[in-house]
Amino acid sequence: MTQNLIHDPEGGLPRLLAIMRALRDPASGCPWDIEQDFGSIAPYTIEEAYEVADAIQRADWSDLSGELGDLLLQVVFHAQIAEDKKLFNFDDVANGIADKMVTRHPHVFGSESRDKTAAQQTRDWEAVKAAERAARAETGTLDGVALGLPALLRAVKLQKRAARVGFDWPETHQVLDKIAEEITELVEAASSGDKDHTEEEFGDLLFVMANLARHMKIDPEAALRSANAKFTRRFKRIEALLAEAGKTAQDSDLAEMDALWDRAKVEERAKPPAK
Repeated sequence: MTQNLIHDPEGGLPRLLAIMRALRDPASGCPWDIEQDFGSIAPYTIEEAYEVADAIQRADWSDLSGELGDLLLQVVFHAQIAEDKKLFNFDDVANGIADKMVTRHPHVFGSESRDKTAAQQTRDWEAVKAAERAARAETGTLDGVALGLPALLRAVKLQKRAARVGFDWPETHQVLDKIAEEITELVEAASSGDKDHTEEEFGDLLFVMANLARHMKIDPEAALRSANAKFTRRFKRIEALLAEAGKTAQDSDLAEMDALWDRAKVEERAKPPAK
């Protein structure tokens, strides 16, 4: 029966769970899959989440389907490792998040009225999450912000938590003033030749930049991804223009490539917006 399910192209989630159980079987499974643990799989989980975000950024919906499958595999893999260790299983994971969604949406699944603004719903959501943290004895304002988050995302989450208790600049211009101050301190540290101090000041500057993004309601990760994509696009144009002249980037110099960068920028801005 299990083999029939594993080879059933319409088997859906039960098929995927059966495949993972077979891969982790100590007697007949895949040696690589059997050797894995939570820690060894975690980097792949993070990578797959970013590949999902990349497919969305590119609006490649066919690729998104595949990337979501890769991410789902990570959840199934972690759940199977946990089941093997008799910690929990996939049903526990699914039921846990289902319970959480029901609890956090009393205006949909309970008796509360849906007649409230999105802002009020967000406040209610945060209140429920605060109660959940208190139940886990996470009483500090910053407790529960995952250490494993990308540093930029974690900075924003830490600042949001601090802002809830009033530790925040009320005006955006105050954040900009702080950025100017941090830049001055970074320049001074770099001039001193103290590498550790320079790294510290650089981190402070990035942290305040994350705060500026929060004040401006910008997703800093998305903004940086867009900047990366723009840099990649324009640098490829530089290489294409050099190739037209029979040259490579190695044959060029900064002045020439900088001029070609400006040309690529002008060309890009002259293009009609995508429909």
